[in-house]
Amino acid sequence: MELECFIVQNGAREIIPGRTDRDWMDAFANRFPYRCLPLTMANSTGWELIVPEDITIEWNGGHLATDITITADRPGAYVDHFVQSHFSHGIVTFHTGYLFRTPPGWALWASGAPNQVKDGIVPLTGLVETDWLPFPFTMNWKMTRPGIVHFEKGESFCFINVVEHKKLDDIQPVIKPIESDPDLKAQFETWSTSRAAFNESLVNRDPAAIKQAWQKFYHKGELPDQTEAPSDHMNRRRLKPVKMEGME
Repeated sequence: MELECFIVQNGAREIIPGRTDRDWMDAFANRFPYRCLPLTMANSTGWELIVPEDITIEWNGGHLATDITITADRPGAYVDHFVQSHFSHGIVTFHTGYLFRTPPGWALWASGAPNQVKDGIVPLTGLVETDWLPFPFTMNWKMTRPGIVHFEKGESFCFINVVEHKKLDDIQPVIKPIESDPDLKAQFETWSTSRAAFNESLVNRDPAAIKQAWQKFYHKGELPDQTEAPSDHMNRRRLKPVKMEGME
């Protein structure tokens, strides 16, 4: 399966596999948030489109497109082809430089990088039917208040992954009592008891618990009762880097 990225603009943005690291996660003692596998997997489940120049965005709070000014921090750098104020009301529009094409039934989910916090501006999320669309989409961000926001060269401005979205309409959410699945209930209760005992050991400063630091059932793909766990559990994403085709 391929995600085709057709260049439609000179200087199309660099695309890289999603990076796991986040500055706010690094700031914790012992980089504690990286122990949360759902966070790190989400961070790297997709590809990033990269900002090519340091830019400064300023919004005065007005509702006109002209109420936002965008400038390149490097003297003489040109960024109008890449980022613009187009939709007004504090919306900043980024151009990817690509027309994306996915296989039939697959769409592109475009958003900001997961768990990436940016003060003063938030990414808007879109689902695009790239299996038939013959023109590109833009990535848009919304200023949350009047002020100044910076994007640095090398930072992600768009995060994309593919989703077989039409199948979602066939999914029926069903609420059930846990008692309806005795095996699952037993696993849950085993985990709950183990979790409570481990947390109590941490509170009591038990040396073994402190050394262990956290329970690793999910990270290792282990079941609480030590029965056979699924063999296809993943704790690291290994996305393919972009390759060039038909380029001189």
